[in-house]
Amino acid sequence: MKEFWVDIRPWKKALATAAIESGADAVVVEKAGSIRELGRVCTVAPDGDLILGKDVVEVQIADKAGEQAAVEKAKHGLVIVSTTDWTVIPLENLVAQSDHIIALVHTKEEAELALSALEKGVHGILLRTGDPGLVREIAKMLKNMAEQVSLRPFTVIAVRPVGMGDRVCVDTCSILSEGQGLLVGDTSAGFLLIHAETLVNPYVAPRPFRINAGGAHAYLLMPSGKTSYLSELHSGDHVLIVDEKGDGTQAIVGRVKIERRPLIRVEAETERTRVSLILQNAETIRLIRPDGTAVSVVELKEGDQVLGLATESGRHFGMAIHETIIEK
Repeated sequence: MKEFWVDIRPWKKALATAAIESGADAVVVEKAGSIRELGRVCTVAPDGDLILGKDVVEVQIADKAGEQAAVEKAKHGLVIVSTTDWTVIPLENLVAQSDHIIALVHTKEEAELALSALEKGVHGILLRTGDPGLVREIAKMLKNMAEQVSLRPFTVIAVRPVGMGDRVCVDTCSILSEGQGLLVGDTSAGFLLIHAETLVNPYVAPRPFRINAGGAHAYLLMPSGKTSYLSELHSGDHVLIVDEKGDGTQAIVGRVKIERRPLIRVEAETERTRVSLILQNAETIRLIRPDGTAVSVVELKEGDQVLGLATESGRHFGMAIHETIIEK
């Protein structure tokens, strides 16, 4: 998810309120104390949570030299970059060289340009406006921007009970829809899409905020391609919710429940990737077929197809790395 910052210099209470209510990631202010009485939000200021001039620097670009200065400073932290015309100083040049660029924008069109440069976009945007309505509009646009995941069909090759173990339920602060879930895998080489508990069944009422995601050891695909162990999730974390089309959105973790339950191991493969996942052995635990419908693990059999994601193996603190590694 891209960072959304709002510039409140000079101080305007209406803008500050709009920023907080819209869920802005940070505000740039002249004094951090000016906003704290309204709500809790990360401040970028000389006395802020992020120290302006130290943790975050501002660079105005007028020519190639300014562009190179911004890239050099971005090696050491976040850089707010401004220019009189983003069509004159192409954002692509900055995006290609750094992942630490915060682009100063004034309009929705400039925001869209910054967030789509080289398809990857800048790390975030800083909105400078006098219109609280524009703050809310761009915040909504950012929330609706989907993180796309390239799902593919995996063919099930084995399903077998493996005994008792600790499994993790992820309860989110969102009401999820049919076809949505989390991507989880025993290894970082591949993930299966686990369906949220949105469906009616004879045993328990639907809990559309919940994904019974798998064993405590398993990897969860997080926003921006990172991973986390399921057992390391905490309330307040952001997770990546993916639907059957591969469209991803973020949800906030409200609660994590780790309980000892009977487990089942599912193995599946594509042409070049084999993936496995240990899940709770229960009718309410479902994977997702290529047509978007859910299938319970107790009904799953060899030859069935389910949706998943193949990735490059190898992670260090959740980040993809290129090294010799074997996971099995």
